[in-house]
Amino acid sequence: MKEYRVMDNVYLFNSYIDAIDLSFNQFLVLTPIPMLIHTGAIDQTEVLLPKIKEVLGSRPLEYVFISHFESDECGGLALLKNFYPEIKAICSQITARQLMGFGITTNIVVVNPQDKMKIGDSLFEFISYPSEMHLWEGLMVFETNQGILYSSDIFTRTGKIQKPMEDSKIYEEIQNINSQKVPSQEALERLKKDISALQLKYLMSGHGPCLKLF
Repeated sequence: MKEYRVMDNVYLFNSYIDAIDLSFNQFLVLTPIPMLIHTGAIDQTEVLLPKIKEVLGSRPLEYVFISHFESDECGGLALLKNFYPEIKAICSQITARQLMGFGITTNIVVVNPQDKMKIGDSLFEFISYPSEMHLWEGLMVFETNQGILYSSDIFTRTGKIQKPMEDSKIYEEIQNINSQKVPSQEALERLKKDISALQLKYLMSGHGPCLKLF
């Protein structure tokens, strides 16, 4: 697992699985109240925890954002809670119900699309997106002060990352969201409209490099 400080208050933790040619990202956001974006699968969380500890020192990790219910988003949540028992998981109602099925019922903060939440100095807005083949309601989170969209699987790029931050055209990135990622034309068009309405400056994807937009 590689660690990059991609912004003054954002750390990227990236690991690559050769068998599927895909990298996996977790982000530590210091607002200055610490929030983790995704846990990674449990084996990734095991490697991630010492790195978080190195950054935070004695400070607690107060929040973890879970965009939807898959192993790379929340597979290590139980392990994370062993180390940070007071941590609060931020997720959608659907994800909260799925977590309940695995016995995780405490310190869950349920948010809905268009909700806003102030954490430290940052204001986060939650954006609906249809996640995975079942089109369950997942969430992306938009940090309004810096214009950062933590976009989960929507802007996935395969392969190893060559640089932690690359430049990209915002229009092309939005137009490249296709039916392979969102297999419903109505949901696809709604998602593109919602993303286009944001004052985007950066994309922080769950897979691939971070993107500085122009």
